Amino acid sequence: MDEALDPSGILASQGQQHQRARREPTKVTSFRNSGTSSASNNDDWWTKAVNQPEACRIKVLPSQLTTENTGLSDEQLALIHKKQKWLMQYHPIVPGSSPKTEEAVNATLVFAQEEAGTAVCISPAGIILTCSHCVAETMLELDPDAVYWLLFASGQVVKARYLSWESKPDLALLKIIAAQEPEASLRPNFPSIVVADTPPKLRSWLVCIGHPGSEDLEASMPGIQTNYDVLCVSTGRFRGHAAGQNLHDNSEIGALMHDCWTYWGHSGAPLVNETTGELVGLHSSWDEETGMRRGIPLVAIQSCLQHSFDNIKYHEEKSWVG
Repeated sequence: MDEALDPSGILASQGQQHQRARREPTKVTSFRNSGTSSASNNDDWWTKAVNQPEACRIKVLPSQLTTENTGLSDEQLALIHKKQKWLMQYHPIVPGSSPKTEEAVNATLVFAQEEAGTAVCISPAGIILTCSHCVAETMLELDPDAVYWLLFASGQVVKARYLSWESKPDLALLKIIAAQEPEASLRPNFPSIVVADTPPKLRSWLVCIGHPGSEDLEASMPGIQTNYDVLCVSTGRFRGHAAGQNLHDNSEIGALMHDCWTYWGHSGAPLVNETTGELVGLHSSWDEETGMRRGIPLVAIQSCLQHSFDNIKYHEEKSWVG
């Protein structure tokens, strides 16, 4: 299910752009970073949820993370620090980018406790969207009490909890419950991306922002490193939807087709309309026969958000942020 290679080389010409620029010295992005997007139509999905006092209460993570104040192992902390150092030093370049696509990069997160895995923030309140198989492969593996550590593209470390998980569309939602560098305000304003209202036109340009795996799956022996950047940006085109596939069933392979460059670990990577900067899909998988990259269509994302919002309204008296 997780991605991969392009043994045929048919996609090699599309956007294998591991470009980066060195960051100017700066603090970790705060909740009200000037580069964050303003309130968007995404908030309509979550108005009821984020207005709850518990939802607005983001705990403060110390600037210096240790095994004592995180409960993480030395190995897990080392991985977080390694990724954070890179993200704070470099910033991916989006060729010909607009401010909107830059906002999409800022809203992208990488999983900290694993070598790979990608997600994107879709609400200033800290709602995170990713593939369900990035959280758990099956319902039996899903731990409702699990804590997930992620890093924004700025290097800001956040801690999140499970909000919803659906295997058929291959989508999961997490909620940020703690973050580094908060402001005094109780109301958070994390970098976020707008979910599009309509799908992209066929062959329109897309931007994919993902966290490629560190191990080279093409190597003759295990353990060889890829040396890919922590966060990579590639461009390609929307190739439509797989003929005959239910757009809401992405459990085996994503119904959306695109040809942005990806590697394993890109699962959950936002697919962004290059012109509008809006989220139009999530990368999830690839077709082993054709090499075509696959993802979660916009209609499945919209349905998942509405379904999750309805569940929150139904259980509104229950604390869902822990």
